[in-house]
Amino acid sequence: MTRFTRFTPLLSGCLLLAAAIATPAASAATVEVRVTAVAGGKGTVKVAVCDRERFLKQCAYSASAPARDGENVILVPNVPKGTWAVLAYQDENGNGELDRNLLGIPKENYGFSRDAASKFGPPGFDDAAIEVGDEPTVAKIRLH
Repeated sequence: MTRFTRFTPLLSGCLLLAAAIATPAASAATVEVRVTAVAGGKGTVKVAVCDRERFLKQCAYSASAPARDGENVILVPNVPKGTWAVLAYQDENGNGELDRNLLGIPKENYGFSRDAASKFGPPGFDDAAIEVGDEPTVAKIRLH
């Protein structure tokens, strides 16, 4: 047994650790969501950042803040680079969901990035899509 054999496991572990440290982390940025037409003092403004697969479902990134009159700025941190759609709504009664009437039409104000219009149902992902890069990204949403 050579004198280096007993150090092989230690050397292998050090090399793996060095490789892990040298590997760049996935790039992520903050999405600054600027929500306008908010009725202050009524519940919470909730925002979600969704990829195509989870659009209008369980979005990967979300945040909320108490509703204030005028523009509300809500930050969603650590969103990876890519194409995303942002949606927002004012949860006036605090039940954690967008309330709808019997026909499925929202009873609480909501909106999408790029002011994507809801015609006969919600807009498509491409209508609301924005690009997130390495730098903070601003998404403007007007509640309707």
